[in-house]
Amino acid sequence: MAPKTIIGATLACASFLALAAHAAQTDTTATIAAVAAQPQLAPHRAVYDLTLAQATGSKAPTSARGRIAFDFTGSSCEGWVQNFRQITELQPAEGPPRLSDMRSATFEAGDGKDFRFRIETKLDNVQAEDIDGKAKKKIGTPLSVDLARPKQSTVSLDGGALFPTEHLRHILAAAVAEERILEAKVFDGSGDGEKVFDTMSVIGKPSNGAVTEKAAQIKELEGLKRWPVSISYFEPGKRDEQPVYVLSFDLYENGISRALKLDYGDFALTGEMTELSLLPSAANCKM
Repeated sequence: MAPKTIIGATLACASFLALAAHAAQTDTTATIAAVAAQPQLAPHRAVYDLTLAQATGSKAPTSARGRIAFDFTGSSCEGWVQNFRQITELQPAEGPPRLSDMRSATFEAGDGKDFRFRIETKLDNVQAEDIDGKAKKKIGTPLSVDLARPKQSTVSLDGGALFPTEHLRHILAAAVAEERILEAKVFDGSGDGEKVFDTMSVIGKPSNGAVTEKAAQIKELEGLKRWPVSISYFEPGKRDEQPVYVLSFDLYENGISRALKLDYGDFALTGEMTELSLLPSAANCKM
């Protein structure tokens, strides 16, 4: 069984993001104001080593290993570029190991209105997914998606969906405003580019204490707040059912993530940050 596509940011995330997003039992106006006031997201490059955290059921793998490499660059003026690759090898209870290799490259306008995406997935070195498209939205109208692959088409989706970095910015704004639940519809280009996921983010209490990963023990992260965040992704209209997957991580106030956990139901992977490089950022650029 291969892992579901993860678009970061959910890791920069998360992925991910004024629009239809809202926090349960909170003041939406305050959330939007906090988005504008929050710190600039930090361009960075991070690597995470993946290992098997838990496995249940006959279909679960007996072992797993892998790596995530993630680049996040740009600014709210220039737009955000994400390059993401996840390679995972799973050993099933019977048979040879299965190798999944997923790559994605996205561009998201700083105002959250335009999104370009390319997602390619190989299973055992055979192409299983190739998605190429662009999405555009205006308040009060459906989300328009133009696809070049897997087939040329134009589709209209839920106009309230957030793009990944926009989603991430809303999560950070909710955290700063001490909100604990954020519900949002998210479009990241996966699902053949024709799917809007329902998501629910649960945000824990902030911390700025010491961390275990050496890669995160750098001056630029010292003293920054970080929040434990768990994002559940649901099939459209199926919020009452089990999520497709759950992504958990510690989220710094500048958008960097550590201590990943990717829960696919019958098994879960942990991701330990092993490399982190801060990249140049545009000066005096905020939206």
